[in-house]
Amino acid sequence: MFLRACAMKVPVAVVRLPRGPDGTSRGFDPNSPRFQALGPSSLSSLVTPNTAELEEEQQGRVLLRERYLRSLLAMARQPVSFAMYEKVNVTALFGASDIDILNFQVSELQTPLGVQREALLRCSDIIAYSFEL
Repeated sequence: MFLRACAMKVPVAVVRLPRGPDGTSRGFDPNSPRFQALGPSSLSSLVTPNTAELEEEQQGRVLLRERYLRSLLAMARQPVSFAMYEKVNVTALFGASDIDILNFQVSELQTPLGVQREALLRCSDIIAYSFEL
């Protein structure tokens, strides 16, 4: 059976955020209960009008992200110990991460039930991980 590439016949709806309080942006009103519930620590860059402070925060985030990505690169093909929920500890050879860092691909996963040759670990199930440099 051959599959042909064809144009999509059903239109796909595009979801857009509601208009913001100023009528032109697509965001949230900083005075809204939802915005306030997120807390100032998670949204400080959106609330802070001081550009020097905003630049300093962004540089800090850049530095932390770069360090984290370098640590992922250093883990490649290394044995890594993962502490997971329910007091489960597993060890595996780290392979890769997906682009959103939601899953880790590992090999030779040693679990309490046995060894899995290949596996995907959801990052949301991992409390901590460690490896030797």
